[in-house]
Amino acid sequence: MALPVAKLGTLALRTLSKPIASRLKSQAAVHPKFRDFIISIAQVAVAALFFEVQRSARSEARKEEARKQELEELEQREDSLAKELEDLKLKLDEIERLAKGRGLSGILNFKGIQGADGSKAATPA
Repeated sequence: MALPVAKLGTLALRTLSKPIASRLKSQAAVHPKFRDFIISIAQVAVAALFFEVQRSARSEARKEEARKQELEELEQREDSLAKELEDLKLKLDEIERLAKGRGLSGILNFKGIQGADGSKAATPA
């Protein structure tokens, strides 16, 4: 809803400003003081526009630097997680290799478990 209203408003503004601009041009051609006044206003406007463009460019450069920093942090985190995943895969492979070699009872080590009092626990049947 707001977008069509904004478009309509800018169209109306452009339509109304054209006759005003042509009248200002014709008056500036006839009156030298008015022409100098208009030129001085235009120079100030150009300077303001230039500074705004520079400010916007600096702001955009800061945002780009922040995006690059965030991307680098994400890449480092990805590398860290990939290494951690690889380590976990190696550990799992080692556990599976030991499980195949010893069998399930060897992994759980029921026969060697001792209770808190130092006596051996009962062996499961």
